[in-house]
Amino acid sequence: MPSPSQSDTLLIQCIRTGDADAWGQLIGRFEGRLLAFVESRVQGRAAAEDIVQETFIGFLTSLPNFDDRRPLESYLFSIAAHKLVDHLRREGRRPTLPLQGDSSRSGSWEPAAAGRGPSSILRSGERRGLEETALAEAIAQQIDRWRKRADWPKIQCAELLFVRGWPNKEVAARLDLTEQTVANWKFEFLANLRNALRRQNLPEEVFPELYEKP
Repeated sequence: MPSPSQSDTLLIQCIRTGDADAWGQLIGRFEGRLLAFVESRVQGRAAAEDIVQETFIGFLTSLPNFDDRRPLESYLFSIAAHKLVDHLRREGRRPTLPLQGDSSRSGSWEPAAAGRGPSSILRSGERRGLEETALAEAIAQQIDRWRKRADWPKIQCAELLFVRGWPNKEVAARLDLTEQTVANWKFEFLANLRNALRRQNLPEEVFPELYEKP
């Protein structure tokens, strides 16, 4: 992704000094997009607003350790994603990311299976930590590869598909692409993600779908 803009850097510097106007600018710029991202994945506006509020609090709390070289927008959305995962887990739901390259699906949220025993739940908790770390590393590698090639349209496409959950048709219209191009880039992203995860040599039970035969 592009390097943080000078305006973002200045905004963060002002927030660090306790500038209330700068804090208001940050909320004004990102609150709507964060709400749209979260509200499409939870039940109820109030829950979405609580998660976004927690996101801003999380940002403020982590600000002393924030790396100014990191894009502000991606940092805020990463915090929101973590807060969202925590919320869904409390409700007995878990995040899923399709790894089969099915162009008809995007990132989604699935209910946890009913009737699972305590040992299964414990193993599932251990797996989630491995899954999150492995996915974060694999996705970062792919985005960094595209960033170095200046493939910004592909990065935008991936964000709309997997972060915002848009269908292929809407992404194509937004980015002025053909649906086939979107489908091709989606397949490329998922294929590279699968390969990156395989290279991590994780236990097969962490991502069993990686080992399913087509």
